[in-house]
Amino acid sequence: MDHLKDELREAAWFKSPYSGSSGGNCVEIARLSGGRVGVRDSKHPAGPALVFAASEWTRFRHGVKEGLFGI
Repeated sequence: MDHLKDELREAAWFKSPYSGSSGGNCVEIARLSGGRVGVRDSKHPAGPALVFAASEWTRFRHGVKEGLFGI
């Protein structure tokens, strides 16, 4: 668990190109070891992060592109 905390703290986080520049509701994403992806609230970078396995992240991105989440 400590390894994951260290990895999340040291990760190279970036905002989605779909996030606006107004500083509103944005998420940041980081590529982690083992193909995992971290996701966090850009307004609270020290707060909790979600970690997705590579296959989960792929399915999530597919769902967004297909409009499954009303986005």
